[in-house]
Amino acid sequence: MADRVTVIGWDGSPLTAAARSALGAATLVAGAAHHLSLPEVPPGAERIRLGSVALAARRIAGHRGTAVVLADGDPGFFGVVRTLRAPEFGLEVEVVPGVSSVAAAFARAGMPWDDAQVVVAHRRTLRRAVNVCRAHTKVAVLTSPGAGPAELGLLLEGVHRTFVICEALGSEREQVTVVTSDKAADHTWRDPNIVIVIGRTVAAAEGGGWIAGRDPGAGPRGWTLPAESYGGLMGEGELEPLRAAQLTRLGPRVGDLVWDIGCGSGAFAVEAARAGAAVIAVDRDPQACARTEGNARGFGVLLQTIHGAAPHALENLPEPDVVRIGGGGAAVVSAVADRRPQRIVTHAATRDAAEIVGRDLSSHGYDVECALLQSVELDTRAWTERERSVAFLLSGVLPDRSA
Repeated sequence: MADRVTVIGWDGSPLTAAARSALGAATLVAGAAHHLSLPEVPPGAERIRLGSVALAARRIAGHRGTAVVLADGDPGFFGVVRTLRAPEFGLEVEVVPGVSSVAAAFARAGMPWDDAQVVVAHRRTLRRAVNVCRAHTKVAVLTSPGAGPAELGLLLEGVHRTFVICEALGSEREQVTVVTSDKAADHTWRDPNIVIVIGRTVAAAEGGGWIAGRDPGAGPRGWTLPAESYGGLMGEGELEPLRAAQLTRLGPRVGDLVWDIGCGSGAFAVEAARAGAAVIAVDRDPQACARTEGNARGFGVLLQTIHGAAPHALENLPEPDVVRIGGGGAAVVSAVADRRPQRIVTHAATRDAAEIVGRDLSSHGYDVECALLQSVELDTRAWTERERSVAFLLSGVLPDRSA
């Protein structure tokens, strides 16, 4: 029985001496059709067309001889190595890596990628991959059939991005195309492909960064910041203690889409974006939208603003994961609950208003919590009261979508 398998990453360049040696001794070779047609594959070796890696691993584990798996790029980076190392197969895995397809794509584009997010888009993860593209300035998307450049472009409607689409990297059919996101659906793209999604250009840190992806330490420290950080003009529903409680209840994260309805200064929207989430900020006041966009630029985050009154302005928006409702009352709460986000948070000025909203959320199947928040800001020079605020904080969680 085989207890060892050599995984060879192939990037279209000639195989290394180590790869040729392992392949030449193989009695079983698994890979895609273009791998199995390589001249270095021994003619007498058993060949497995690689579809399900788990099924191939079972056959390898039961094979009497020497097994090799061929894969594109670096098989340890979103590749076959993870499945082959699963304990149930009992395989010892040796890897001969190639250049990863992500590294190759950025090389073709002539761009650094230590500041890029990397996501995998399948049909089940496409929406979350799109949310990362909304929220970050540089994203590499490893696509799949049904979750490729056209689908990315369609789901990014209303958000301008530049796509660098790298098709069939390392093969004779390789092609690199640059299009805007709204034009991606006008073409048919060859698989496999990788899409580099570029948002607003940001200045590079001198000497490079210290961590891959977006620097989590960029910007001021703190989950919520004082009003002065956002120009000082804030509504009562945006005060720092209430914002902090709302962020705690919603927990926005990378891959989420957040709606901020009645965004005001944009303080909550910016703070959700700083957490890595994609954000759509909605307000009927054009000045509020302008302030939100300005604050987003000031903090170096990406978000989308929609000028319009809820609930009508929400009708054509993509489905949210979590929603903050800063204004609009029960009618807006009901319209949002109809869209079934995982979590909703809002506030009310009186107990009666809170009860109306809470009952509406309950009727939509949400588990509801309500707390009375009172904060008193003191002037510490004289220890006198400077400002007092009172609000009922309401949150709703769908029991079947609480994660």
